[in-house]
Amino acid sequence: MAGTEGGRGAGPLLLGVRHHGPGSARAVRAALAAARPRVVLIEGPPEADALIPLAADEGMRPPVALLAHAVDEPGRSAFWPLAEFSPEWVAIRWALEHEVPARFIDLPATHTLAWGKDDEADAEGELTGEEQPPEPTAGTPAAETPSAGSPSSESPSASDPADPDPSTPDPSTPDIDIRVDPLAVLAEAAGYDDPERWWEDVVEHRGARERDAFAPFTALEEAMGALRETYGVGGRDRDLVREAYMRLQVRAAQREFEDDVAVVCGAWHVPALRQKASVAADRALLKGLPKVKADLTWVPWTHRRLSRASGYGAGIDSPGWYGHLFGAPDRPVERWMTKVAGLFREEDRIVSPAHVIEAVRLAETLAVMRGRPLPGLGETTDAVRAVMCEGSDVPLSLVRDRLVVGDVLGEVPPGAPAVPLQRDLDRSQRRLRMKPEALERELELDLRKEIDAGRSTLLHRLRLLRIEWGEPAASRGSTGTFRETWRLRWEPELAVRVAEAGVWGTTVPAAATAKAEADAVGAESLADVTALAERCLLAELPDALPVVMKVLADRAALDTDVGHLAQALPALVRSLRYGDVRGTDTGALTEVAAGLAERVFVGLPPACAALDGDAAEEMRRHVDAVHGAVGLLGDAGGSGAESGHGDLRVRWRAVLRTLSARDTVPGVIRGRAVRLLLDEGELGADEAARLMGLVLSPGTPPADAAAWIEGFVGGGGGLLLVHDERLLGLVDEWLTRVPAEAFTDVLPLLRRTFSSYEPGVRRTLGELVRRGPGKQTGTTAAVAGIPGFGAEPDAGRADAVVPVLRLLLGLDDDELVGVAG
Repeated sequence: MAGTEGGRGAGPLLLGVRHHGPGSARAVRAALAAARPRVVLIEGPPEADALIPLAADEGMRPPVALLAHAVDEPGRSAFWPLAEFSPEWVAIRWALEHEVPARFIDLPATHTLAWGKDDEADAEGELTGEEQPPEPTAGTPAAETPSAGSPSSESPSASDPADPDPSTPDPSTPDIDIRVDPLAVLAEAAGYDDPERWWEDVVEHRGARERDAFAPFTALEEAMGALRETYGVGGRDRDLVREAYMRLQVRAAQREFEDDVAVVCGAWHVPALRQKASVAADRALLKGLPKVKADLTWVPWTHRRLSRASGYGAGIDSPGWYGHLFGAPDRPVERWMTKVAGLFREEDRIVSPAHVIEAVRLAETLAVMRGRPLPGLGETTDAVRAVMCEGSDVPLSLVRDRLVVGDVLGEVPPGAPAVPLQRDLDRSQRRLRMKPEALERELELDLRKEIDAGRSTLLHRLRLLRIEWGEPAASRGSTGTFRETWRLRWEPELAVRVAEAGVWGTTVPAAATAKAEADAVGAESLADVTALAERCLLAELPDALPVVMKVLADRAALDTDVGHLAQALPALVRSLRYGDVRGTDTGALTEVAAGLAERVFVGLPPACAALDGDAAEEMRRHVDAVHGAVGLLGDAGGSGAESGHGDLRVRWRAVLRTLSARDTVPGVIRGRAVRLLLDEGELGADEAARLMGLVLSPGTPPADAAAWIEGFVGGGGGLLLVHDERLLGLVDEWLTRVPAEAFTDVLPLLRRTFSSYEPGVRRTLGELVRRGPGKQTGTTAAVAGIPGFGAEPDAGRADAVVPVLRLLLGLDDDELVGVAG
């Protein structure tokens, strides 16, 4: 635009902006107020024109994003994020407030999504995250990639270079193969080594003093025009097509509104839009473009996803800071320091008004010393570090996370278009009082309460649909199955996951059921099917269980690999617990689990023969898992007369005895079998000591003996050695007899075994070895004679601890008994 001081030239008003820039947003608002155009054209997908009126809805709160996805492939999607300080959002709001038509004029999303489908390798800065096609920046399907700089960086459409004359390219124009960052070029020409600091100084800090509302856009257009003459297309050939489409839309608006047209677009596009090109040439560029059917809607966005660290190609470093600059009516530095002080006080750090005053003074002084018109984020950060953080970056990281970036989550009104599954999810969230939040938080659930059980069911169903809103976490204070802990965090990409999951059903239960059935049929291993059965019980999907159970029974009948069967059994048996907590009928599951256990009992001894070291260690883990599963299965099955499974433990102990006595079974498995029998009370301490003495006799190879020790005392077995010095004495005596040439071979096994013990156990073992083990026997021999320990436990003193434990864990009497059991 050939503008003059205090006025504007003929033709459409072209407002070249820097996406997500508060300075550009303020300038756009001032220019529109001065020009009063009859129509506002905005860089964005034209299919979203029908969604523009929703921006005036009271329920619409930025940051939000336009989401476009292919109808036949919902996972192929693109976002156009808009923050409160985005120039495009300001232009939309101005048009709605003044009842002026607003239209999007960029290349339609139907072509943008098809481009990603045809050539995903050429992302052009548009790909986002996991397998998502183009994620455009605010108002442009070509994501910006600003150069790295200070935390107050925002990119002036750095990724939007296009040829200065799309219709007739200048043969003298150099062929640029790399993408140009216009910000860096202009900053270097001005003598700056930091492009972001240059932009702050010439635009953000001086724009408010400009009397001519059009002057900033005139200067920026001249600068971009010079760069386009030098760098041509700037490494982004597809911008030629986009700009051809935009020129056609501008011409159509001029025919309807003459020159009372305002265009808000990336600054790099302005010279190309001003360039004279024939209609035929522009249409020729658009001929034959690939297309897919696309749907668009508004979705919530977050400041964190606007951040460059999130992986969003056009991201900015400090959306929270930009929002502050845009929203602060005056004295932005003072208001910012007050926010920082309030945050530190919430975190119980000592910050006084004097700290705020000194931090403001230091920031202003730093700005003067650095030759800057006003303090920027760099100066305020340095001042906060020095005054409020005492030079430490640790509390400063809190400021960056909570304020500089922030956890603001936008909102969209209920009237926004959405797939049926999304609407059902919204209803469930309102019914269960689970508002999506950008800030990660923990949610403690008591499944005995109806609302908490509903929340748990919803989260498990969403996980089945690959909508990872919540992640299970370890529960604090209780190990009962009636408690669950979740970490919740809503990410904008989950809107795409919901759209993808919509192909399975229109409601969350129906979609989760269909997805579970499909996953069962397509499962690759028996363990996958058993894990799926467990998840179906957690998600309360009774309609999916018949299909899952049929697949499970068929797979179990055909699978002859004992390792697969042993790997599948634990998840299956864990599922039996949910019958008590969630009221689920697990009778069929019990029968399948018992049959699986029987097959493991028969096949395990021969499967443990002639294994190498790695295979033996893997089989040892299977033995541990089956042991725990048999214990749960025996409890769940009731008495033998009622269920026929009451003697599973007896048969399992017979299997363990077989494993412990066979010489062909690796030492690590034999040792673990002896240990499990000892823990079950099926093997006396004298018999265990005899078996250990036989294994550690001189006739046993040292490596085999070391493996037996690893199996016997590994995995928390150190207390056995602490409380029975006879076993410790046998190990000590054997170790002193190991020949020097074999010692280096057994040392890694022993180090791996003993390094897994708690520090206190290792320290006690060291004291016993130093004193000389084997001098005392009995279960209290380890502590007898040590100052502060009695010969026998004091039951009265032990009972006195119970009320304190109950108070610390927040348990009632029944819960404490369950934990102790």
